[in-house]
Amino acid sequence: MANDASTVFDLVILGGGSGGYAAALRASQLGLDVALIEKNKVGGTCLHYGCIPTKALLHAGEIADQARESAEFGVKASFDGIDMAGVHKYKDGVVSGLYKGLQGLIASRKITYVEGEGRLSSPTSVDVNGQRYQGRHILLATGSVPKSLPGLEIDGNRIISSDHALVMDRVPQSAVILGGGVIGVEFASAWKSFGADVTIVEGLPHLVPSEDENSSKLLERAFRKRGIKFSVGTFFEKAEYTENGVKVTLANGKEYEAEVLLVAVGRGPVSQGLGYEEAGVSMDRGFVLADEYCQTNVPTISAVGDLIPTLQLAHAGFAEGILVAERLAGHKVVPIDYDGVPRVTYCHPEVASVGISEAKAKEVYGADKVVTLKYNLGGNGRSKILKTAGEIKLVQVRDGAVVGVHMVGDRLGEQVGEAQLIYNWEALPAEVAQLIHAHPTQNEALGEAHLALAGKPLHSHD
Repeated sequence: MANDASTVFDLVILGGGSGGYAAALRASQLGLDVALIEKNKVGGTCLHYGCIPTKALLHAGEIADQARESAEFGVKASFDGIDMAGVHKYKDGVVSGLYKGLQGLIASRKITYVEGEGRLSSPTSVDVNGQRYQGRHILLATGSVPKSLPGLEIDGNRIISSDHALVMDRVPQSAVILGGGVIGVEFASAWKSFGADVTIVEGLPHLVPSEDENSSKLLERAFRKRGIKFSVGTFFEKAEYTENGVKVTLANGKEYEAEVLLVAVGRGPVSQGLGYEEAGVSMDRGFVLADEYCQTNVPTISAVGDLIPTLQLAHAGFAEGILVAERLAGHKVVPIDYDGVPRVTYCHPEVASVGISEAKAKEVYGADKVVTLKYNLGGNGRSKILKTAGEIKLVQVRDGAVVGVHMVGDRLGEQVGEAQLIYNWEALPAEVAQLIHAHPTQNEALGEAHLALAGKPLHSHD
Protein backbone atom coordinates (compact mmCIF):
# COMPACT_ATOMS: atom_id res chain seq x y z
CA MET A 1 0.00 0.00 0.00
CA ALA A 2 1.58 3.25 -1.13
CA ASN A 3 1.68 6.12 1.32
CA ASP A 4 0.06 9.32 0.04
CA ALA A 5 3.34 11.24 -0.34
CA SER A 6 4.81 12.06 3.08
CA THR A 7 1.79 14.00 4.30
CA VAL A 8 0.40 13.31 7.72
CA PHE A 9 -2.94 15.06 8.05
CA ASP A 10 -4.17 16.48 11.33
CA LEU A 11 -7.51 14.81 10.63
CA VAL A 12 -8.56 12.09 8.19
CA ILE A 13 -12.33 11.73 7.92
CA LEU A 14 -13.93 8.56 6.58
CA GLY A 15 -17.37 9.54 5.29
CA GLY A 16 -18.59 12.80 3.79
CA GLY A 17 -22.15 12.96 5.10
CA SER A 18 -23.55 15.49 7.55
CA GLY A 19 -21.21 14.65 10.43
CA GLY A 20 -18.12 14.11 8.30
CA TYR A 21 -18.29 17.22 6.15
CA ALA A 22 -19.29 19.42 9.12
CA ALA A 23 -16.15 18.22 10.92
CA ALA A 24 -14.06 18.87 7.82
CA LEU A 25 -15.37 22.41 7.36
CA ARG A 26 -14.93 23.37 11.01
CA ALA A 27 -11.52 21.70 11.37
CA SER A 28 -10.15 23.46 8.29
CA GLN A 29 -11.57 26.74 9.57
CA LEU A 30 -9.58 26.17 12.78
CA GLY A 31 -6.34 25.63 10.85
CA LEU A 32 -6.20 21.83 10.79
CA ASP A 33 -5.01 19.99 7.67
CA VAL A 34 -7.92 17.77 6.67
CA ALA A 35 -8.52 14.85 4.29
CA LEU A 36 -12.16 13.95 3.62
CA ILE A 37 -12.87 10.54 2.06
CA GLU A 38 -16.28 9.73 0.54
CA LYS A 39 -17.21 6.75 -1.65
CA ASN A 40 -20.27 8.36 -3.21
CA LYS A 41 -21.17 12.05 -3.08
CA VAL A 42 -20.31 14.59 -0.41
CA GLY A 43 -23.46 15.43 1.52
CA GLY A 44 -24.28 11.80 2.18
CA THR A 45 -27.70 10.39 2.96
CA CYS A 46 -29.26 13.65 4.13
CA LEU A 47 -28.59 15.61 0.96
CA HIS A 48 -29.00 12.85 -1.62
CA TYR A 49 -31.32 10.19 -0.18
CA GLY A 50 -32.91 11.58 2.98
CA CYS A 51 -33.78 14.96 4.45
CA ILE A 52 -33.68 17.13 1.33
CA PRO A 53 -35.29 14.94 -1.36
CA THR A 54 -38.01 13.61 0.96
CA LYS A 55 -38.99 17.11 2.00
CA ALA A 56 -39.14 18.12 -1.67
CA LEU A 57 -41.57 15.23 -2.27
CA LEU A 58 -43.64 16.31 0.72
CA HIS A 59 -43.79 19.89 -0.56
CA ALA A 60 -44.91 18.65 -3.98
CA GLY A 61 -47.62 16.71 -2.18
CA GLU A 62 -48.63 19.84 -0.29
CA ILE A 63 -49.02 21.69 -3.62
CA ALA A 64 -51.20 18.83 -4.90
CA ASP A 65 -53.43 19.06 -1.82
CA GLN A 66 -53.68 22.83 -2.20
CA ALA A 67 -54.74 22.44 -5.83
CA ARG A 68 -57.45 19.95 -4.85
CA GLU A 69 -58.69 22.13 -1.99
CA SER A 70 -58.37 25.53 -3.66
CA ALA A 71 -62.13 26.08 -3.77
CA GLU A 72 -62.13 26.25 0.06
CA PHE A 73 -60.17 29.49 -0.30
CA GLY A 74 -62.30 30.92 -3.08
CA VAL A 75 -59.78 30.07 -5.78
CA LYS A 76 -60.90 28.22 -8.91
CA ALA A 77 -58.27 25.69 -9.93
CA SER A 78 -58.19 22.18 -11.33
CA PHE A 79 -56.03 19.25 -10.34
CA ASP A 80 -55.03 17.10 -13.29
CA GLY A 81 -52.73 14.61 -11.57
CA ILE A 82 -49.12 14.00 -10.63
CA ASP A 83 -46.32 14.17 -13.19
CA MET A 84 -43.63 12.14 -11.44
CA ALA A 85 -41.01 13.09 -14.01
CA GLY A 86 -41.73 16.73 -13.20
CA VAL A 87 -41.68 16.04 -9.46
CA HIS A 88 -38.27 14.37 -9.79
CA LYS A 89 -36.97 17.23 -11.93
CA TYR A 90 -37.96 19.68 -9.17
CA LYS A 91 -36.56 17.43 -6.40
CA ASP A 92 -33.31 16.73 -8.22
CA GLY A 93 -32.88 20.42 -9.00
CA VAL A 94 -33.03 21.26 -5.30
CA VAL A 95 -30.51 18.53 -4.47
CA SER A 96 -28.20 19.44 -7.37
CA GLY A 97 -28.04 23.11 -6.38
CA LEU A 98 -27.17 22.30 -2.79
CA TYR A 99 -24.64 19.66 -3.89
CA LYS A 100 -22.79 22.10 -6.14
CA GLY A 101 -22.74 24.67 -3.35
CA LEU A 102 -21.33 22.13 -0.90
CA GLN A 103 -18.65 21.03 -3.38
CA GLY A 104 -17.60 24.64 -3.78
CA LEU A 105 -17.50 25.14 -0.03
CA ILE A 106 -15.28 22.07 0.45
CA ALA A 107 -12.90 23.29 -2.26
CA SER A 108 -12.77 26.82 -0.85
CA ARG A 109 -11.61 25.50 2.53
CA LYS A 110 -8.64 23.72 0.91
CA ILE A 111 -9.77 20.33 2.21
CA THR A 112 -8.14 17.35 0.50
CA TYR A 113 -11.17 15.58 -0.93
CA VAL A 114 -10.75 11.93 -1.90
CA GLU A 115 -13.46 10.08 -3.82
CA GLY A 116 -13.34 6.35 -3.20
CA GLU A 117 -14.24 3.60 -0.77
CA GLY A 118 -12.01 3.91 2.27
CA ARG A 119 -11.11 1.36 4.92
CA LEU A 120 -9.56 1.94 8.32
CA SER A 121 -6.12 0.30 8.12
CA SER A 122 -4.75 1.30 11.54
CA PRO A 123 -5.66 3.67 14.39
CA THR A 124 -3.98 6.45 12.35
CA SER A 125 -4.58 5.59 8.70
CA VAL A 126 -7.22 5.00 6.06
CA ASP A 127 -6.62 3.15 2.78
CA VAL A 128 -8.47 4.24 -0.35
CA ASN A 129 -7.81 3.85 -4.07
CA GLY A 130 -4.47 2.13 -3.44
CA GLN A 131 -3.25 5.01 -1.28
CA ARG A 132 -2.75 5.25 2.45
CA TYR A 133 -3.82 8.49 4.15
CA GLN A 134 -2.11 9.02 7.48
CA GLY A 135 -3.74 11.14 10.18
CA ARG A 136 -2.87 12.24 13.67
CA HIS A 137 -6.55 11.63 14.30
CA ILE A 138 -9.22 9.63 12.45
CA LEU A 139 -12.92 10.45 12.38
CA LEU A 140 -15.33 7.66 11.45
CA ALA A 141 -18.51 9.02 9.84
CA THR A 142 -19.72 6.28 7.50
CA GLY A 143 -23.40 6.81 8.25
CA SER A 144 -26.28 4.40 7.82
CA VAL A 145 -28.46 2.54 5.32
CA PRO A 146 -32.10 1.42 5.39
CA LYS A 147 -32.48 -1.77 7.38
CA SER A 148 -34.99 -4.60 7.20
CA LEU A 149 -36.32 -7.35 9.45
CA PRO A 150 -35.15 -10.98 9.65
CA GLY A 151 -36.54 -12.95 6.74
CA LEU A 152 -37.75 -9.87 4.87
CA GLU A 153 -35.71 -9.21 1.75
CA ILE A 154 -35.80 -5.75 0.21
CA ASP A 155 -35.64 -6.50 -3.52
CA GLY A 156 -36.23 -3.04 -4.98
CA ASN A 157 -39.19 -4.34 -6.97
CA ARG A 158 -42.33 -4.76 -4.88
CA ILE A 159 -40.57 -4.74 -1.50
CA ILE A 160 -38.68 -1.48 -1.36
CA SER A 161 -36.73 0.84 0.93
CA SER A 162 -36.88 4.61 1.17
CA ASP A 163 -33.98 4.77 -1.31
CA HIS A 164 -36.13 3.03 -3.93
CA ALA A 165 -39.22 5.05 -3.04
CA LEU A 166 -37.37 8.30 -3.73
CA VAL A 167 -36.77 7.41 -7.38
CA MET A 168 -40.00 5.59 -8.30
CA ASP A 169 -41.21 6.67 -11.74
CA ARG A 170 -44.84 6.37 -10.74
CA VAL A 171 -47.19 6.85 -7.83
CA PRO A 172 -48.14 3.40 -6.50
CA GLN A 173 -51.88 2.80 -6.54
CA SER A 174 -51.59 1.27 -3.09
CA ALA A 175 -48.86 0.80 -0.52
CA VAL A 176 -48.31 -0.86 2.83
CA ILE A 177 -45.68 0.93 4.85
CA LEU A 178 -43.92 -1.16 7.48
CA GLY A 179 -42.94 1.22 10.26
CA GLY A 180 -44.78 4.20 11.70
CA GLY A 181 -41.76 6.28 12.66
CA VAL A 182 -40.51 9.39 10.91
CA ILE A 183 -39.68 7.78 7.55
CA GLY A 184 -42.89 5.77 7.42
CA VAL A 185 -45.32 8.59 8.20
CA GLU A 186 -43.52 11.03 5.89
CA PHE A 187 -43.82 8.69 2.90
CA ALA A 188 -47.40 7.84 3.88
CA SER A 189 -48.19 11.54 3.89
CA ALA A 190 -46.51 12.26 0.54
CA TRP A 191 -48.01 9.25 -1.24
CA LYS A 192 -51.50 10.02 0.08
CA SER A 193 -51.16 13.56 -1.25
CA PHE A 194 -50.13 12.07 -4.61
CA GLY A 195 -53.28 9.91 -4.61
CA ALA A 196 -52.13 6.51 -3.32
CA ASP A 197 -54.10 4.28 -0.98
CA VAL A 198 -51.82 3.94 2.05
CA THR A 199 -51.75 1.66 5.11
CA ILE A 200 -49.10 1.95 7.84
CA VAL A 201 -48.19 -1.04 10.02
CA GLU A 202 -46.52 -0.18 13.34
CA GLY A 203 -45.84 -2.81 16.00
CA LEU A 204 -45.73 -0.33 18.88
CA PRO A 205 -48.95 1.18 20.31
CA HIS A 206 -48.77 4.50 18.40
CA LEU A 207 -47.47 6.19 15.27
CA VAL A 208 -44.27 8.25 15.80
CA PRO A 209 -43.76 6.25 19.02
CA SER A 210 -40.71 8.25 20.12
CA GLU A 211 -42.84 11.40 20.47
CA ASP A 212 -45.07 12.45 23.36
CA GLU A 213 -48.21 10.29 23.32
CA ASN A 214 -50.43 13.33 22.84
CA SER A 215 -48.59 14.20 19.62
CA SER A 216 -49.00 10.62 18.39
CA LYS A 217 -52.75 10.70 19.05
CA LEU A 218 -53.14 14.06 17.29
CA LEU A 219 -51.29 12.74 14.24
CA GLU A 220 -53.39 9.57 14.21
CA ARG A 221 -56.56 11.68 14.32
CA ALA A 222 -55.30 13.80 11.41
CA PHE A 223 -54.31 10.74 9.39
CA ARG A 224 -57.76 9.18 9.90
CA LYS A 225 -59.29 12.40 8.59
CA ARG A 226 -57.01 12.26 5.55
CA GLY A 227 -57.90 8.63 4.87
CA ILE A 228 -54.49 7.22 5.74
CA LYS A 229 -55.11 3.82 7.30
CA PHE A 230 -52.89 2.34 9.99
CA SER A 231 -52.53 -0.66 12.25
CA VAL A 232 -50.71 -0.22 15.57
CA GLY A 233 -49.87 -2.58 18.40
CA THR A 234 -49.34 -5.72 16.31
CA PHE A 235 -46.05 -6.75 14.78
CA PHE A 236 -45.28 -7.84 11.22
CA GLU A 237 -44.99 -11.57 10.57
CA LYS A 238 -44.35 -12.09 6.84
CA ALA A 239 -44.66 -10.69 3.33
CA GLU A 240 -45.22 -12.61 0.12
CA TYR A 241 -45.76 -11.79 -3.53
CA THR A 242 -49.26 -11.99 -4.99
CA GLU A 243 -50.22 -11.92 -8.66
CA ASN A 244 -50.26 -8.11 -8.71
CA GLY A 245 -48.41 -7.00 -5.61
CA VAL A 246 -47.55 -7.95 -2.05
CA LYS A 247 -49.52 -9.48 0.81
CA VAL A 248 -48.45 -8.55 4.34
CA THR A 249 -49.46 -10.73 7.29
CA LEU A 250 -49.36 -9.54 10.89
CA ALA A 251 -48.79 -11.60 14.02
CA ASN A 252 -52.54 -11.53 14.77
CA GLY A 253 -53.34 -13.03 11.36
CA LYS A 254 -54.59 -9.82 9.79
CA GLU A 255 -53.60 -9.38 6.14
CA TYR A 256 -53.07 -6.36 3.91
CA GLU A 257 -52.51 -6.37 0.17
CA ALA A 258 -50.98 -3.58 -1.88
CA GLU A 259 -48.95 -2.86 -4.99
CA VAL A 260 -45.77 -2.24 -2.98
CA LEU A 261 -44.43 -2.73 0.52
CA LEU A 262 -42.20 0.08 1.79
CA VAL A 263 -39.92 -1.16 4.57
CA ALA A 264 -39.34 1.81 6.88
CA VAL A 265 -38.17 0.17 10.10
CA GLY A 266 -35.21 2.48 10.60
CA ARG A 267 -31.62 2.72 9.50
CA GLY A 268 -28.61 0.64 10.50
CA PRO A 269 -24.97 1.74 10.76
CA VAL A 270 -22.49 1.24 7.90
CA SER A 271 -19.54 -0.39 9.64
CA GLN A 272 -19.13 -3.96 8.42
CA GLY A 273 -15.87 -4.80 6.68
CA LEU A 274 -14.35 -1.36 7.20
CA GLY A 275 -11.61 -2.41 9.59
CA TYR A 276 -13.06 -0.87 12.72
CA GLU A 277 -12.92 -3.94 14.93
CA GLU A 278 -9.47 -4.88 13.63
CA ALA A 279 -8.23 -1.47 14.78
CA GLY A 280 -9.60 -2.18 18.26
CA VAL A 281 -12.69 0.04 18.12
CA SER A 282 -15.46 -1.05 20.51
CA MET A 283 -18.69 -1.93 18.72
CA ASP A 284 -22.26 -2.88 19.63
CA ARG A 285 -24.70 -4.28 17.04
CA GLY A 286 -22.75 -2.54 14.29
CA PHE A 287 -22.66 0.83 16.04
CA VAL A 288 -19.34 2.37 17.04
CA LEU A 289 -19.36 3.18 20.74
CA ALA A 290 -18.24 6.66 21.73
CA ASP A 291 -18.33 8.83 24.84
CA GLU A 292 -20.05 12.19 25.30
CA TYR A 293 -17.23 13.85 23.35
CA CYS A 294 -17.61 11.40 20.41
CA GLN A 295 -14.32 9.77 21.42
CA THR A 296 -14.00 6.00 20.93
CA ASN A 297 -11.97 3.71 23.17
CA VAL A 298 -9.05 4.18 20.73
CA PRO A 299 -7.43 7.55 21.59
CA THR A 300 -6.78 8.53 17.96
CA ILE A 301 -10.27 7.67 16.70
CA SER A 302 -13.57 9.54 17.05
CA ALA A 303 -16.97 8.77 15.53
CA VAL A 304 -20.08 10.80 14.71
CA GLY A 305 -23.48 10.69 13.05
CA ASP A 306 -25.62 7.64 12.37
CA LEU A 307 -22.60 5.43 13.02
CA ILE A 308 -22.90 6.03 16.78
CA PRO A 309 -26.05 5.26 18.83
CA THR A 310 -27.28 8.84 19.19
CA LEU A 311 -30.15 10.65 17.43
CA GLN A 312 -30.19 9.80 13.72
CA LEU A 313 -30.68 13.40 12.64
CA ALA A 314 -28.54 15.40 10.22
CA HIS A 315 -28.37 18.37 12.56
CA ALA A 316 -27.19 16.12 15.40
CA GLY A 317 -24.47 14.91 13.02
CA PHE A 318 -23.50 18.51 12.22
CA ALA A 319 -23.18 19.27 15.92
CA GLU A 320 -21.14 16.13 16.61
CA GLY A 321 -18.79 16.88 13.74
CA ILE A 322 -18.24 20.43 14.95
CA LEU A 323 -17.68 19.18 18.50
CA VAL A 324 -14.95 16.78 17.35
CA ALA A 325 -13.23 19.40 15.21
CA GLU A 326 -13.18 21.92 18.05
CA ARG A 327 -11.98 19.34 20.56
CA LEU A 328 -9.09 18.35 18.30
CA ALA A 329 -8.20 22.01 17.77
CA GLY A 330 -7.85 22.43 21.53
CA HIS A 331 -11.08 24.30 22.16
CA LYS A 332 -13.16 23.67 25.26
CA VAL A 333 -16.27 21.77 24.19
CA VAL A 334 -19.55 20.97 25.94
CA PRO A 335 -21.26 17.58 25.49
CA ILE A 336 -24.47 17.61 23.48
CA ASP A 337 -27.74 17.44 25.42
CA TYR A 338 -29.64 15.21 23.01
CA ASP A 339 -32.96 15.99 24.70
CA GLY A 340 -32.31 19.59 23.62
CA VAL A 341 -31.96 18.70 19.94
CA PRO A 342 -35.08 19.70 17.98
CA ARG A 343 -36.99 16.95 16.19
CA VAL A 344 -39.36 17.48 13.26
CA THR A 345 -41.45 15.00 11.27
CA TYR A 346 -42.50 16.71 8.03
CA CYS A 347 -45.76 14.90 7.36
CA HIS A 348 -49.11 16.70 7.02
CA PRO A 349 -49.63 17.84 9.75
CA GLU A 350 -46.08 18.28 11.02
CA VAL A 351 -44.92 16.94 14.37
CA ALA A 352 -42.22 18.97 16.13
CA SER A 353 -40.70 18.69 19.58
CA VAL A 354 -37.78 19.50 21.82
CA GLY A 355 -37.11 18.35 25.37
CA ILE A 356 -38.72 15.38 27.08
CA SER A 357 -42.21 13.89 26.99
CA GLU A 358 -44.73 14.08 29.82
CA ALA A 359 -44.13 10.40 30.59
CA LYS A 360 -40.37 10.89 30.76
CA ALA A 361 -40.74 14.01 32.92
CA LYS A 362 -42.87 12.09 35.42
CA GLU A 363 -40.27 9.35 35.48
CA VAL A 364 -37.44 11.84 36.10
CA TYR A 365 -39.12 14.36 38.41
CA GLY A 366 -42.09 12.46 39.87
CA ALA A 367 -45.71 12.67 38.71
CA ASP A 368 -46.65 15.24 41.35
CA LYS A 369 -43.90 17.59 40.16
CA VAL A 370 -45.00 17.75 36.50
CA VAL A 371 -47.41 20.32 35.07
CA THR A 372 -48.70 20.25 31.47
CA LEU A 373 -50.68 22.64 29.32
CA LYS A 374 -52.26 22.19 25.89
CA TYR A 375 -52.94 25.15 23.62
CA ASN A 376 -55.29 24.35 20.74
CA LEU A 377 -54.48 25.97 17.39
CA GLY A 378 -58.19 26.71 17.00
CA GLY A 379 -57.48 29.92 18.90
CA ASN A 380 -54.60 30.93 16.62
CA GLY A 381 -55.50 33.28 13.76
CA ARG A 382 -52.72 32.26 11.40
CA SER A 383 -53.52 28.56 11.84
CA LYS A 384 -57.18 29.27 11.08
CA ILE A 385 -56.12 31.07 7.90
CA LEU A 386 -54.02 28.06 6.91
CA LYS A 387 -56.88 25.70 7.86
CA THR A 388 -54.66 23.57 10.05
CA ALA A 389 -55.62 21.91 13.33
CA GLY A 390 -53.38 20.79 16.15
CA GLU A 391 -51.96 21.68 19.53
CA ILE A 392 -48.93 22.92 21.38
CA LYS A 393 -48.28 20.98 24.57
CA LEU A 394 -45.91 22.25 27.24
CA VAL A 395 -44.35 20.10 29.95
CA GLN A 396 -43.09 21.99 33.01
CA VAL A 397 -41.48 21.07 36.28
CA ARG A 398 -43.83 22.61 38.85
CA ASP A 399 -42.69 26.15 39.68
CA GLY A 400 -39.70 25.59 37.41
CA ALA A 401 -38.53 25.44 33.82
CA VAL A 402 -40.31 24.15 30.73
CA VAL A 403 -38.70 20.79 29.97
CA GLY A 404 -40.74 19.75 26.93
CA VAL A 405 -42.43 21.46 23.98
CA HIS A 406 -44.53 19.22 21.72
CA MET A 407 -46.29 20.65 18.66
CA VAL A 408 -48.58 19.23 15.98
CA GLY A 409 -49.86 21.29 13.04
CA ASP A 410 -48.92 22.37 9.55
CA ARG A 411 -45.68 24.41 9.45
CA LEU A 412 -45.05 24.06 13.19
CA GLY A 413 -41.63 22.62 12.44
CA GLU A 414 -40.64 26.22 11.73
CA GLN A 415 -41.45 27.11 15.36
CA VAL A 416 -39.07 24.59 16.90
CA GLY A 417 -36.25 27.15 16.93
CA GLU A 418 -37.80 29.19 19.73
CA ALA A 419 -38.89 25.98 21.46
CA GLN A 420 -35.26 24.85 21.49
CA LEU A 421 -34.20 28.12 23.15
CA ILE A 422 -36.94 27.74 25.75
CA TYR A 423 -35.74 24.25 26.67
CA ASN A 424 -31.99 24.78 26.42
CA TRP A 425 -32.03 28.08 28.35
CA GLU A 426 -34.27 26.51 31.00
CA ALA A 427 -36.87 29.24 30.59
CA LEU A 428 -39.70 29.76 33.05
CA PRO A 429 -43.18 30.15 31.55
CA ALA A 430 -43.39 33.72 32.87
CA GLU A 431 -40.12 34.61 31.12
CA VAL A 432 -41.44 33.46 27.75
CA ALA A 433 -44.83 35.06 28.44
CA GLN A 434 -43.28 38.51 28.78
CA LEU A 435 -41.83 38.29 25.26
CA ILE A 436 -44.10 39.82 22.61
CA HIS A 437 -44.87 37.41 19.78
CA ALA A 438 -45.93 38.81 16.39
CA HIS A 439 -49.62 38.70 15.46
CA PRO A 440 -50.93 36.93 13.45
CA THR A 441 -48.32 34.17 13.35
CA GLN A 442 -48.17 30.56 14.40
CA ASN A 443 -45.23 31.59 16.54
CA GLU A 444 -47.77 33.52 18.56
CA ALA A 445 -49.35 30.20 19.58
CA LEU A 446 -46.13 29.30 21.38
CA GLY A 447 -46.27 32.61 23.23
CA GLU A 448 -49.95 32.15 24.09
CA ALA A 449 -49.27 28.67 25.47
CA HIS A 450 -46.69 30.14 27.82
CA LEU A 451 -49.03 32.98 28.78
CA ALA A 452 -51.59 30.37 29.79
CA LEU A 453 -49.02 28.28 31.66
CA ALA A 454 -47.89 31.43 33.48
CA GLY A 455 -51.46 31.94 34.69
CA LYS A 456 -52.50 34.80 32.42
CA PRO A 457 -54.14 33.28 29.33
CA LEU A 458 -55.23 35.60 26.54
CA HIS A 459 -56.92 33.78 23.65
CA SER A 460 -57.59 30.61 25.64
CA HIS A 461 -59.76 29.54 28.55
CA ASP A 462 -58.40 29.07 32.07
